[in-house]
Amino acid sequence: MKNFQSYIVLTSLSLVSIYYTYIHFYCSHKLLQRKKFSFGRLPRISYLFLKYMSKAISRRKGRLYKPQYTKQCDVIYALSGCRLDKKLLRKFCSVAGYGWDYPDSEYRDIPLCFPENLCNILLLMTITDRNFQLSPIGLVCVRQSIKTHQPIDELKKGPFTLQVQVLVYRTVDVGVEVDILLSATSRFESLVWESTLTLLSENNQQGAVKSEGENGNYSGLKDEEENVKKVEIRVPLSAGPPRALSFLDHWIFHWIFYLPSSFFGFKLRAISSLWMLSVCLAEIEKHNGVGVITAPLNVTAQFKERLLAPGKVTLSFWRCPSSDGHLGFRMEKFGGSQFHLVGMISKT
Repeated sequence: MKNFQSYIVLTSLSLVSIYYTYIHFYCSHKLLQRKKFSFGRLPRISYLFLKYMSKAISRRKGRLYKPQYTKQCDVIYALSGCRLDKKLLRKFCSVAGYGWDYPDSEYRDIPLCFPENLCNILLLMTITDRNFQLSPIGLVCVRQSIKTHQPIDELKKGPFTLQVQVLVYRTVDVGVEVDILLSATSRFESLVWESTLTLLSENNQQGAVKSEGENGNYSGLKDEEENVKKVEIRVPLSAGPPRALSFLDHWIFHWIFYLPSSFFGFKLRAISSLWMLSVCLAEIEKHNGVGVITAPLNVTAQFKERLLAPGKVTLSFWRCPSSDGHLGFRMEKFGGSQFHLVGMISKT
């Protein structure tokens, strides 16, 4: 009797294991080969995480690898039939500086950075793709440009499509950069929003993170200018967009090391570039009005030093006198001269 019961238990466990493997791995593997997904049918996060770990172990940071399949080397993922999740939008607004009641306002667009938060799962697919030529671990966002072609509120009116595409790789002094294009298309297949992320895979060389695009000067700030506004912002330990499982600025085991080290006073919580830029845009809108961030416009940003939490930062923003209504902004360490972000908003 005992042998029979043991047999039943082993058989049940085997069936569960087979089912789990089929659902979480085999089906996810088949789905990823399509490159195009419908909302509600996405690969399992457990399978994507396994791919992430396998590539992170087998590849070194700062090195450019050849694609595994040269016949289909383009890395493009698309998700159609997306619907706006009001609860997620409300959570995003509450933690990204806009306030929990932001979506209830009829005369304000969806925050400029919100579509990037929706592209998170597609980004994870992209950096774990077999033809992605860099190690997925340690990727850091060093630059970003956002362009709105029409009000982002267009995404509220019906199903929309998200797409993530790898554009180009560049070898720089401190490693390898890759440009990844994110885009959101309306129900009428017209382009609403797009953002280009420049991610750096840094090699083992010592020194500050520098790249080809950092020679430009976005600050344009002089202490004697009277139109400069400064705002102090608290960076809480929980800072970060909801449901944004970011594998770009830090990986999931970061939390495993953070929790015990927090008891000893170490600041190991790195804040994502998405949160930094979103908070800057939210504060600028509060002090300059909705028209500053109304489409069509361009936003460019460079991310300098890592931002750690908890802490405080100072946000400065000003009208550029030598340009046609452009608005510059920067985020720096509170009480210091360490820049975390510098950027500019311009109308198209």
